[in-house]
Amino acid sequence: MEERYSKAETLALRRKHIGPSCKVFFAKDPLKIVRAQGQYMFDEKGEKYLDCINNVAHVGHSHPYVIKAATKQMELLNTNSRFLHDNLVQYAQRLTATLPEKLSVCYFVNSGSEANDLALRLARQYHGHQDVITLENAYHGHVTSLIDISPYKFNQLGKDSKKEFVHVAPSPDIYRGKYREDHPDPASAYAEEVKKIIEETQKNGRKIAAFIAESMQSCGGQVIPPVGYFQKVAEYVRAVGGVFIADEVQVGFGRVGKHFWAFQLQGEDFVPDIVTMGKPIGNGHPMSCVVTTREIAESFGASGMEYFNTFGGNPVSCAIGLAVLDVIEQEDLQGNATRVGNYLLELLAEQKEKHPLVGDIRGVGLFVGVDLVKDQQKRTPATAEALHLIYKLKEHQILLSADGPHRNILKFKPPMCFTMEDAKHVVETIDALLTEIEEATGMKTENNASTNAQYKRKTIEGSSQSEGANESISHMNGAACRQENGLYSRKCSLPSETIRT
Repeated sequence: MEERYSKAETLALRRKHIGPSCKVFFAKDPLKIVRAQGQYMFDEKGEKYLDCINNVAHVGHSHPYVIKAATKQMELLNTNSRFLHDNLVQYAQRLTATLPEKLSVCYFVNSGSEANDLALRLARQYHGHQDVITLENAYHGHVTSLIDISPYKFNQLGKDSKKEFVHVAPSPDIYRGKYREDHPDPASAYAEEVKKIIEETQKNGRKIAAFIAESMQSCGGQVIPPVGYFQKVAEYVRAVGGVFIADEVQVGFGRVGKHFWAFQLQGEDFVPDIVTMGKPIGNGHPMSCVVTTREIAESFGASGMEYFNTFGGNPVSCAIGLAVLDVIEQEDLQGNATRVGNYLLELLAEQKEKHPLVGDIRGVGLFVGVDLVKDQQKRTPATAEALHLIYKLKEHQILLSADGPHRNILKFKPPMCFTMEDAKHVVETIDALLTEIEEATGMKTENNASTNAQYKRKTIEGSSQSEGANESISHMNGAACRQENGLYSRKCSLPSETIRT
């Protein structure tokens, strides 16, 4: 592919014309990506990189079916939603069919930030309340209203940066959080923390408009809430006139495998009041959506203020959204997320047994985190080691990122066409690199000989797992594996003690 500028020229122009707060991946040696296909990205030299981080290119980079749908509609018409068009209503009908029945009204916008900002407006209009409960380490978007409710961002501004209408609840993290895997009922314990916040705000004369949470925390460190947590929180929040907002921007559209939406991992008895979605919805095309109940939508309309979004729900965006839904179904990408995700978790569990740097493996479908630690008992975050590993993987043409409050969690959220061969290749490379790091730092490797005895690796040819097998939701830290709602988990034993850091 012909380049307009050399890599050095592109970088110099970026530094000159693009805001300095707009960062790049691998700042020491950034990549110049010129094309992508499926789960692969290619630089200006034609070098191929395996993409393990791009949950935006949901059905695969440059998917021909999606491109064809976009091009076909562009050749006919693109305009705003004040004109009638079949694409808008057809897409709304298809999208809401994937959700519980009461979530039936759509507002189409252009990004996850727009979706979450609108969700806050809906929540505040509903009963006239203003306060919001959010989670530790949460990130919900880049606009002012969302920075206000995103500790992941506002904590960087100093101790006085939290607004008085914002209340932060503990992250329901059973590996690093306040209530861990040895607690008899962490879901209830974490929900009680939300209840305490509600009671305190009421004493101070404030009223809760909403509780907002990613269905699984991404920037917060690949945190999977314990089953039952959302139900209890919703009960407490609704009792005081608030609503529950499920942020599916990072994790929706079948990424978890068995379910189309990550909030469904909590069980059939949980239905949020508002769901926001973005990133994967358009496979790279800027579009997003807020879905809510008829009651909340009518309350929003009763304000007398019209809601209009110039580009939201335009015919081209809706054509692309429909194409993405088609590909997910036609290529069984949910089934692939389950099969490959389970295989990836199994391979990573072997690394947990082999490497003292691996503290926890947690995930479901193609949303997986690897918590790197300097000490498995103290769970001391291995931040420097994680950064080093990310750069070494890049040298091996594998793109992975590290996140979480300590930047020590390796994040897997690849395109949904990720294969078992890809998973095997990545984990084998991580295995070799972890060995190098541990040898260089003098960390002792233990249990090498028992790895194969404890964990039998499923081969691609010989896997006994059926197409509709249960997805894995597990913490493989040697302590935190449990089985909920019939979901697959690994048999683990509890440690004698848990030391919190």
